[in-house]
Amino acid sequence: MKKKILFVVTSHDKKGDTGEETGYYLGEVSHLWEVLHKAGYEIDFVSPKGGTPPVDGFDLKDPVNKEFWESKDKAKIDQSLQPSQVNPNDYSTIFYAGGHGAMWDFADNTELSKIASKIYENGGIVAAVCHGPAGLVNIKLNNGKYLVDGKKINAFTNEEEAEVKLTNVVPFLLEDKLKERGAKFEKSGLWENHVVTDQRVITGQNPQSAKSVGEAILKELNK
Repeated sequence: MKKKILFVVTSHDKKGDTGEETGYYLGEVSHLWEVLHKAGYEIDFVSPKGGTPPVDGFDLKDPVNKEFWESKDKAKIDQSLQPSQVNPNDYSTIFYAGGHGAMWDFADNTELSKIASKIYENGGIVAAVCHGPAGLVNIKLNNGKYLVDGKKINAFTNEEEAEVKLTNVVPFLLEDKLKERGAKFEKSGLWENHVVTDQRVITGQNPQSAKSVGEAILKELNK
């Protein structure tokens, strides 16, 4: 039996006080799901509050989004687990999906950070894409160091946040926070596919990087 993969999605549905809705970004779930599901991995979903998480980037013209939305895993994401229901020992990998909502409820969720730390200390993989690395900023390992400290890390960049005009809306800038935690931050130009793997931590820059993150996870799992 292959160990399962845990996808983390946000429960947060508003961009600050702008009145704009947000949630998990559908393509950042579906494009990884397609890669890992076809490789025979079972995927579970967890969100800070459990239950049905809000969705953003809802585009069923994207055939991969449509395939996911019509799959049996759609029911699983709509009944996402609460962190207290997760046994870290069941999982080879934890993946944090992006979407702006992640900026509000990932970083300070200590339960999720402990789950990720345990999976990593068990020899597993921690992965994230776009705003998903917000979930990585406060993960600490048994040695007391931050998970990202000294590792090459990638995420939604300051330039991309400025481009979508949310620099002053998000609670912190992800690139800056990861650097504060000791990450060796890498990046490409706006909306370019950029994925980095360093010591079982896999991170991607933006929605364009989602499928490549899935492929990098698969490569690491097959080692």
